[in-house]
Amino acid sequence: MALRYLSGVQPSGQLHLGNYFGAIRSHIENQDGAFYFIANYHALTTIQNAEVLRKNILDAACTYLALGLDPERATFYRQSDIPEVTELSWLLSTVTGMGLLERAHSFKEKKARGLPATMGLFTYPILMAADILLFDADVVPVGPDQVQHVEMTRDMATYFNTTYGETFKLPKFELGTPVPVPGLDGEKMSKSYGNFIPIFERGKALKKLVMSIKTDATPLEDPKDPEKCSVFALYRLFASPEQIEQMRQNYAGGNYGYGHAKLALLDVIQERFADAYAKYDHFQSHPDEVEDILRAGAKKARAVARNRLDAARKACGLD
Repeated sequence: MALRYLSGVQPSGQLHLGNYFGAIRSHIENQDGAFYFIANYHALTTIQNAEVLRKNILDAACTYLALGLDPERATFYRQSDIPEVTELSWLLSTVTGMGLLERAHSFKEKKARGLPATMGLFTYPILMAADILLFDADVVPVGPDQVQHVEMTRDMATYFNTTYGETFKLPKFELGTPVPVPGLDGEKMSKSYGNFIPIFERGKALKKLVMSIKTDATPLEDPKDPEKCSVFALYRLFASPEQIEQMRQNYAGGNYGYGHAKLALLDVIQERFADAYAKYDHFQSHPDEVEDILRAGAKKARAVARNRLDAARKACGLD
């Protein structure tokens, strides 16, 4: 029996290259029988503007569909269309200690950046666990920063199973890209840091972003170290082995500037997403079509979620 993949994307703004290589690419490659959702409940911890959230949800859906997610192969839905998620969150919260949640890296990091320490932010891992456990997921493709949340999901499932009997399977994580995708400033690409390149940025705007990637002051004529260069790190995510080797030789040989490397990066980015640009524009201009896809996905997802929730309710004595 094939493994069931499940993952969500938070509609907190334009999806960028870090999202693509960290998770989305893996989602598209492993979509047969998978469950993928737009995590709009999670987004409420950072976005409290209804119009902005609606726009971001549409953008996330258009991005996935344009990049190749097929709703006939995968179940694609909006998290808020699955009320079973919030009920299971409560059941899990009754067996989960505060100590586990206090150890969450994302909570400590976001709190350190000045985000309000709301209960939603604190209990974020419980909601994520409910997202995963409701669908008997085998594998959860995530970026490196989400690995701990999958491990916490395993802990919560174990707590529940120990308390009430075997009810949930324990999922495993799968890394999309083992190392963080560098942003314009050389740090991890992130919307929070404002150093990202949107997947569907194009034309002059895309070129301006690529040309602004931070590099060192090595003169044009001198050799350069590709392993210390964000431009090269991004280039090798897109390029073929032959292209990567040629770029290494260009760096080592000298008389090859960072401007040349940035233009080469621009070319491979546009080549990778060339077929998706028109699809993205189509879905953006046909939101009713996107809505139909999400509602159909939710109907399929709820049928599965209901069975798992009923089993959990019965285990607790709530049947």
